[in-house]
Amino acid sequence: QVQLVESGGGLVQAGGSLRLSCAASGSVFSIGAMGWYRQAPGKHRDLVARITTGGSISYADSVKGRFTISRDNAKNTVYLQMNSLKPEDTAVYYCYAERITGAYWGQGTQVTVSS
Repeated sequence: QVQLVESGGGLVQAGGSLRLSCAASGSVFSIGAMGWYRQAPGKHRDLVARITTGGSISYADSVKGRFTISRDNAKNTVYLQMNSLKPEDTAVYYCYAERITGAYWGQGTQVTVSS
């Protein structure tokens, strides 16, 4: 079993920055790619960014050029640096870690961007 603990959410004005962190513990040898999803009220949970163990990265089009995902394999931690935040980035952000069948999920952290 793997536990994911997120931190770094909060309230920020439009144009500001936040950095999310997600630390994995437990059977971390079983996880592969890690990343972030987000879910706004009344909307689906959508992929924001993903990074493999080898460092291959993908982003949602809506965050390209503004968000940066990174990973410290030694610390089993994934980060999401969010710059130039917009009100439409407001959502609960969930960390996830892929496994052979399915994924592990964090509890979610709220990000609110005021206009």
